[in-house]
Amino acid sequence: MIRTKRIYEKADAKDGYRVLIDRLWPRGMKKEAAKIDLWMKDVAPSDALRKSFHHEAMKWPDFETKYRGELKKKTDLLAKLRKKEKEHRTLTLLFGTRDLEHNQAVVLAEALKAK
Repeated sequence: MIRTKRIYEKADAKDGYRVLIDRLWPRGMKKEAAKIDLWMKDVAPSDALRKSFHHEAMKWPDFETKYRGELKKKTDLLAKLRKKEKEHRTLTLLFGTRDLEHNQAVVLAEALKAK
């Protein structure tokens, strides 16, 4: 099972293996409080794509398409995440943004489920 969740939400036993997939550490979050198992910065969108989406108001469909393109080049990281899901039964992709529907975790979860 692959889940997505804001890093600011309380950790739960149902989360399984918790992976932070943001390139930058979330503001105001202490490392001890995050309770992550892995911080996988390299699977996050590139700096250029992240900045275009957050600061230059890139439209969601454009971000989604470009991030999927980046993920096609990160097959080793996707394989590692799939392995963690199998080992722990649940993989929770953690992100910092407030938008629950339009973020990299949503795209990454779909990519992992598509196999």
